[in-house]
Amino acid sequence: MARDRRQSEDFTGPLKRLLLGVVLLCLLGIFLLWRIDSPRVERFRAQVVDTVVPNFDWAMAPVTGTVNILRDFQSYERLYDQNRELRRELQQMTQWKEAALQLEQENARLLDLNNVRLDPRMTFITGGVRADSGSPFRQSVLLNVGARDGIKDGWAAMDGLGLVGRISGVGDNSARVILLTDTSSRIPVTVQPSGQTALVLGDNTAAPPVDFIENAGSVRPGDRVITSGDGGVFPPGLLVGQIALDPSGRMRLRLAADYERLEFLRVLRDLGGETIENPGALIETAPPTPPSDVAEEGAQATEEAPNDG
Repeated sequence: MARDRRQSEDFTGPLKRLLLGVVLLCLLGIFLLWRIDSPRVERFRAQVVDTVVPNFDWAMAPVTGTVNILRDFQSYERLYDQNRELRRELQQMTQWKEAALQLEQENARLLDLNNVRLDPRMTFITGGVRADSGSPFRQSVLLNVGARDGIKDGWAAMDGLGLVGRISGVGDNSARVILLTDTSSRIPVTVQPSGQTALVLGDNTAAPPVDFIENAGSVRPGDRVITSGDGGVFPPGLLVGQIALDPSGRMRLRLAADYERLEFLRVLRDLGGETIENPGALIETAPPTPPSDVAEEGAQATEEAPNDG
């Protein structure tokens, strides 16, 4: 058995060397053939290429697939870089948005300190929050201003950014504000820019629902919500918040007021508008002249006429 194995190795060794030499000679011949610069050799090379290459499409398929994979990978890498750049820009925009919101809050507080009026006919008084009643059944705060300051039931309370609630209960030195989130709160509002009217219904959550919209299809998330002034509940034009959608698709209100930091509230002295009962009183006319005065004026004109002549 050892002798047969040795004989087979003695036979295959020279055969391998012979085959290797033939392959090297063929490769050298091909190399020299492709290096010769002659018109005849060029035509021969063209004939060889036209004959051999079309028959090797199956052999080029893996190479073509590999090239396509490399191209797809490069395209994916470019998309990944673009996505990363977009995420970086989105993060910067989020920072700018936060900076803009902080500036808006600071501007609102400065307007509050400078006593900037929302309406020429409306004044306000600022009171500090004494206590916060955040129970599951009642949402209200207590202010250190009351009847001695002229506070009345139903007046609106704001924090400098948006509407917080209304006065409900006035003492001599204190007043209670029912927040918009309280279950007893019902606020008529207008959604801008569509102009749709709706109601903000308190449900003891941080984002009360917005119901009874005339045309809900024209309302989009992010639309501004202001008081409509209907029913005389609140003065019109007070900012309340923005429209948002909850996971179930129901429209809710993202309040503009910062309920987590209610330190000072601005109570609007709403004295109400002037009620016009007689539309004719809008046009000012001269008082009618009595008949006796008309006769005296005519006699005076008659006596003065000859003197003028």
